[in-house]
Amino acid sequence: MSNIAMIFAGGKGVRMGSGIPKQFLEIHGKPILVHTLELFQEHDMIDKIYVSVLKEYIEKTRKLVKKYQLDKVVSVIAGGETAQDSIYNVLKEAERENAQDSIVLLHDGVRPFVSYNTIRKNIESVKKYGNAITCTSCQETILLSQSGEKVDSVPYRKDTFAAQAPQSFYLKDIIEAHDQIRAKDPTYENMVDACTIMTTLGKEVVMVSGNRGNIKVTTPEDVYMFRALLNYKENEQTFGIGLTNDIH
Repeated sequence: MSNIAMIFAGGKGVRMGSGIPKQFLEIHGKPILVHTLELFQEHDMIDKIYVSVLKEYIEKTRKLVKKYQLDKVVSVIAGGETAQDSIYNVLKEAERENAQDSIVLLHDGVRPFVSYNTIRKNIESVKKYGNAITCTSCQETILLSQSGEKVDSVPYRKDTFAAQAPQSFYLKDIIEAHDQIRAKDPTYENMVDACTIMTTLGKEVVMVSGNRGNIKVTTPEDVYMFRALLNYKENEQTFGIGLTNDIH
């Protein structure tokens, strides 16, 4: 049985407005994707890494893997039409080469600050409960609105959490879930992540507390935040609670 990180970096980065996919933007001399891959490369519980990117960026990614000596990366493949198609492609690639009871950690290529402990807790949760959804408690009030103009309801803040990544499962379980969804709706309408897929199928999923620095770099503001986190990491011996430490 292997612990496999699956890194999805197939977005085009339209919201970033940079002209290149955001995962290849260089921050402190390295592409964001490399910052992310290094977290899993250096983790002693991760055995293999699979990466999904846009077809035209496969060769560039392979060169980066070689340049930064990311020897846990065993495969770089093309993504699909949608994010969920890309995930399915990587899962099927891994299925051909790994045992069904391998643990897979699904992670965004533009979440370059997930902590060591968050990764560890994901693996331990899958072993104990069968899955893991990384999350943090919401610190702001969440509003529910179908129109986007008027508030329909306001859940209690204590009951609200933000799902992040990794989202982790046994390989056979997440493939089976994808197959069930694809049989009903191959377009994955409203299926934004693995947590949504599992809960739609009525399966119980377990939350794992993550680190608040585990941001997803999507907008220019996120780039500024990532730079600030890197500066903090480089200039302080101890991370501050609320930045990169795990929330207990």
